[in-house]
Amino acid sequence: MLLGCIGDDFTGSSDLANTLAKGGLRVTQYCGVPDQPADPTVEAGIVALKSRTIPVAAAVELSLKAADWLERQGCRQFLFKYCSTFDSTPEGNIGPVIDALMERLGADRTIVCPAFPATGRSIYQGHLFVGDRLLSESGMENHPLTPMTDPDLRRWLKPQTRRGVGHIPARAVFAGPAAIRAAMESEVAAGRPVMVADALRDEDLVALGEACRDFSLITGGSGIAIGLPRIFGADRRDAAAFTGSAGPAAILSGSCSTMTRAQVARYREHHAALEIKADELISGETRAETVADWVLSAGGDTPLVYTSAEPAVVKAAQERHGREVVASRIEGFFADLARQLTQRGIARLVVAGGETSGAVVEGLGLVALQIGPEIAPGVPAVKAADRPLWLTLKSGNFGDEDFFETALDVLGAGPGVGTGTVTS
Repeated sequence: MLLGCIGDDFTGSSDLANTLAKGGLRVTQYCGVPDQPADPTVEAGIVALKSRTIPVAAAVELSLKAADWLERQGCRQFLFKYCSTFDSTPEGNIGPVIDALMERLGADRTIVCPAFPATGRSIYQGHLFVGDRLLSESGMENHPLTPMTDPDLRRWLKPQTRRGVGHIPARAVFAGPAAIRAAMESEVAAGRPVMVADALRDEDLVALGEACRDFSLITGGSGIAIGLPRIFGADRRDAAAFTGSAGPAAILSGSCSTMTRAQVARYREHHAALEIKADELISGETRAETVADWVLSAGGDTPLVYTSAEPAVVKAAQERHGREVVASRIEGFFADLARQLTQRGIARLVVAGGETSGAVVEGLGLVALQIGPEIAPGVPAVKAADRPLWLTLKSGNFGDEDFFETALDVLGAGPGVGTGTVTS
């Protein structure tokens, strides 16, 4: 294995797998830390963890276990992958995991670059933008678990890490790998080895990858992987046949992001939709069994089940019951609902939200996923290898307002070409 990747959620890990496979690497994605050696043909291994919002100590422990396993597979370079909106809190989990991985891998420097230009995420002067808005004005300031209230990644990261936080400015990135390396040497010499790197274009990510070709650890969003396959000499693409299904479908949405709420509103205009309220889940008034009955009674329509409420509604529920309780009940509900629906014949699932997607993947106990065509930047279609089940796992803010309809069309399409096989 050449490249070892650690992802803090499932949606971003499948996007990373898609990026690396399109670049020509043989990719395998694992749900959790494997207990067996990797197939020797694997060139890039991705250990997908559900560690983004768990306690810091647990996130560090899981990430180190993943790094240890990947190191035993012979990896030459490691990538810690987090969300392109840098989802975290002043306590973590990104900074503590970076610290732990640097120490374990003996890394004296690394970059921090969640830029993903294809989805509008860019970094300039150390500030993260979503489209033409600063991160703190993009709706992410209202995230129920990781409210992002400061767009300056240097300020946001500083209380999370024991190391100095530096900056690689756009002027150095635009000048190419040699200028980037010179800027890095200056930051490391100044005691700032964790360096936020500006990036506005795909070519900036390629230049950063080249500048970091000798780093033992790189950190960033899935976009930072765009230039990595060529570093490892990948010059082919293993095209895999991907055939969709016309079978019955359902949409499960647990994200409260601005875009997902817009997608829910658009889909509700012409389709059956059922809102699940946190109070009713916690009281036991709403149960997965009865909701599954409702979904299956929809006839020829594809129903939507969602908890994607406005920020004020989510905050009020958290104040009544506690943030962790609300999140746990919602994730448990969607995991149980997905199990019941697939056991009763649902063949296609569109899932919105990173935590929701992780709960569904774990709840279904999926073994292997075939990566299919991209539905939207950062969102591939996938197929379970061990059962007739087609899925889309979407991060909250990805896709346009018609995403749900588009995803159903792609999952239901005939034979096409995917990008590779991802094993979990």
